Amino acid sequence: MHTILQPEGWAKPVGYANGVAARGQMIFIGGQVGWTGQGQFETDDFVGQVRQTLANIVAVLAEAGAKPEHITSMTWYFIDKAEYLANLRGIGEAYREVIGRHFPAMAAMQVMALVEDRAKVEIQATAVIPD
Repeated sequence: MHTILQPEGWAKPVGYANGVAARGQMIFIGGQVGWTGQGQFETDDFVGQVRQTLANIVAVLAEAGAKPEHITSMTWYFIDKAEYLANLRGIGEAYREVIGRHFPAMAAMQVMALVEDRAKVEIQATAVIPD
């Protein structure tokens, strides 16, 4: 569907791709946080918010007829790097549960704050539905 870009001789990344080439209809998903479609947080648990955030991304994708495997890029923002690192196993489980074993190009960064005070993570995504 998309072409993973892996330069020869580079170590294979785990849980993401170095790059993705794709053609088709582009879908841009604004930063999603771990609240429901009604704007309500149901948990303050980091992994719980990640799971809800990913589910929100899948819901937006569905509006365009896209699926998780169409995601080409994700940028993760979180307010506590230590909390993120301490929850990698749970994050991986939630990711595979919601997105599957599709690993697009990704970046992750700690930020000072998110606009929604209760949010622990925000994820922005881009997808391409092939022609």
